Amino acid sequence: MSTTGLREAKKRETRQLISDRATQLFLAKGFEQTTISEIADASRVAKKTVTNYFPRKEDLAFDHQDDFVASLARTVTARAPGEPALTALRRAFLDAVDRQDPVAGFAGPEFTRMIVASPTLSVCLRGLHDQREDALAAALAETTGAAPGDITPRAAAAVLGGAHRVLFARIQELTLAGRGNAEVAAVVRAEAERTFALLEPALGTYARA
Repeated sequence: MSTTGLREAKKRETRQLISDRATQLFLAKGFEQTTISEIADASRVAKKTVTNYFPRKEDLAFDHQDDFVASLARTVTARAPGEPALTALRRAFLDAVDRQDPVAGFAGPEFTRMIVASPTLSVCLRGLHDQREDALAAALAETTGAAPGDITPRAAAAVLGGAHRVLFARIQELTLAGRGNAEVAAVVRAEAERTFALLEPALGTYARA
């Protein structure tokens, strides 16, 4: 491996170590009660190193936020020729449920409880949902060739993003109620089918690739 490759590998290892130590502290003490200094000490790095990798404390909790924000837009952009956006998004969500993907909401009871208990993380999560919806709107506008200022992609993204918000919250709700991931997946899969079916009359052929 080249020197550059070794350096990048070391950076990834350090980033993952900081993330892992932060998660352990958040779960043990609570997000609001944990300080950056404590995370740095647990990771055996300088406080500045923590903030270089994670500019905000929330970034340590939502380590997969970039994947979350880009997920719906990425699905729309990569959909098969002739496939409507709704069909692609439904398939992608059901696949995520079958995998019990943490990005879809399968974060486990302790992590989910930590998010719900933290005002800071709750606000941050709402912001991530907003960013994901904005990214979806941009992808829909681009793939449909919508004119600048056309409200249609934003309206469609609001409906499609809203369905995903509801289903994400449902996964959290069932997780906090003590249901295991397998049971949550079974319940949410059936509910997702019904949720997306409600959107079919309005968006069933929209943004056909």
